[in-house]
Amino acid sequence: MTWVILTGRQSDLDQVATPHKIITNRDYLAHPSLFRGQRPKVINLSNNYGYQSRGYYASLLAGSRGHKVIPTVETMIDLSERKLYEHALPELELALNKCRKDLGGAFPTKVCIFFGIGPSKIWDRFAKLLFDWFRAPALEVHIKDSAEWASIRKIGFHPLARMTEDEEKSFIQCLETYTNREWRDTKGRTPARYTFATLVDPHEELPPSEISSLRYWAKIAEKMGVEIEPITKRDLAKLANYDALFIRETTSISNHTYRFARRAQQEGMPVIDDPLSMIRCTNKVYLNELMAYNKVPVPPTVMIAGTSDLELAAQTLGFPLVLKIPDSSFSRGVKKCANFEELKTLATEWLEDSDLLIAQKFIPTEYDWRVGVLGGQPLFAVHYLMAKKHWQIVNHKANGKPDQGGIKTFTLKETPAHVVETAVKAARCIGDGLYGVDLKETKDGVFVIEVNDNPNLDHGWEDSGEKDEVWVRLTQWFLERLDRPGR
Repeated sequence: MTWVILTGRQSDLDQVATPHKIITNRDYLAHPSLFRGQRPKVINLSNNYGYQSRGYYASLLAGSRGHKVIPTVETMIDLSERKLYEHALPELELALNKCRKDLGGAFPTKVCIFFGIGPSKIWDRFAKLLFDWFRAPALEVHIKDSAEWASIRKIGFHPLARMTEDEEKSFIQCLETYTNREWRDTKGRTPARYTFATLVDPHEELPPSEISSLRYWAKIAEKMGVEIEPITKRDLAKLANYDALFIRETTSISNHTYRFARRAQQEGMPVIDDPLSMIRCTNKVYLNELMAYNKVPVPPTVMIAGTSDLELAAQTLGFPLVLKIPDSSFSRGVKKCANFEELKTLATEWLEDSDLLIAQKFIPTEYDWRVGVLGGQPLFAVHYLMAKKHWQIVNHKANGKPDQGGIKTFTLKETPAHVVETAVKAARCIGDGLYGVDLKETKDGVFVIEVNDNPNLDHGWEDSGEKDEVWVRLTQWFLERLDRPGR
């Protein structure tokens, strides 16, 4: 990996202080052919990041040259005025005061954070969170400390020109830590052109991909010049060291998976799942409206905004019907109501936490079609069988582990054309990432039940029909976006 450090003046940083290439921002701007054919990681240490300054243009043009850079122009703008970053202050101040408690005394009026590393271990939580919000090489935080609460007066850049001798020494140590990645043993292997991060939670009960399946993918990707590295939610600060991100945890816009997707997007990295797909697929209210608008067949549906809508749902859909919380996943928050009393009881309970619910006609089938769609093209097709003595593919029992139904695999050629075509049409309404479209096939036609942004993909299961082609195409999806001209 090539690291390039930009400075305002050649004398700002001694070349012997770091093994990385140091050039001035003037030289970087004046020579667009520098590093052509390479994908360097650029650390912009200009002394001025003001709008339309050389430091600003260096980060702006780094993006157009396909170079990853910190800080980005977005970060420069965010930190230009307090009102542009004050939305981050509540979370930062909470972490700051946890540090205060651990320190056991008053805070200094200013603390410097270099590459997400604080002056001591006690500052780790705050420093990492600050770097999460604002990825910049050197930041200074001005603190107002009172008897009970420490607040942040200002967050700003801390340029090399203003660093004391001790600060510069600490900065160089942090720079070395940040750029010194741990690489796997590559002896006897073809050097990878790219390294993809795969976000996993080793303890997740129902992960979208098992670790063994990701290892299988890694063997295939290696032959294509790609290295696959697992990361966890603690590795957000390291994300920019990778070329692409594949999220293999159950996604939610309210947890770290969304933050990882947003960060990848900000870094210009190809990412599955992208933030917009998460937002669109997470909410069943939106999905139903989107499918209906695009004339994709869905079960008869009634929106529930209050108990006054229950009578309409009962009359329109009949019983039993299915009631859904808009952002449910893995069959959670989806219940069958056998009569009006059950509907009223459940809807009253769920409306305390959600302003809208979805009621849909119950369509009993022995299986759901799941068609995987990648980049607007079909990837795989399977039957997900219903859990034993249950009407869903996953039975979340009150006690014990969830009970899942089996799977029956098909090649895409074996799959009915109208099933594949409907799935592809539904997925294209969302985006061009990876989606799992659930459909019910009946004598009245095919109906889309939902589109998942985080579909299961396991070796020996979803890939049984199309074999290794599934993993090759997944890898190729990322490569095509990385190799696009001008990226």
